[in-house]
Amino acid sequence: MDIKSEILNQFTEVAKEHNKQLAPLSDNLALLNSGLDSLCLAVIVARLEDILGVDPLSNGDTSFPVTLGDFVKFYEDAVVRP
Repeated sequence: MDIKSEILNQFTEVAKEHNKQLAPLSDNLALLNSGLDSLCLAVIVARLEDILGVDPLSNGDTSFPVTLGDFVKFYEDAVVRP
């Protein structure tokens, strides 16, 4: 499974479902400027936990990623090393 593709797919799907105008997705896109609100990001995190089987935020000692590229790496690292 390509983790980045799945994450981008979820960003696109959630934006459509919540009628949000999604900014062009790139690694340096700040999540705050993505067009998604905190509810949308929470939905994405929950879906990714179901799909990928990990929640890198669950350990509580990590700060939330700032850019889309950081977000993808966050999940890639969590899937590789549980």
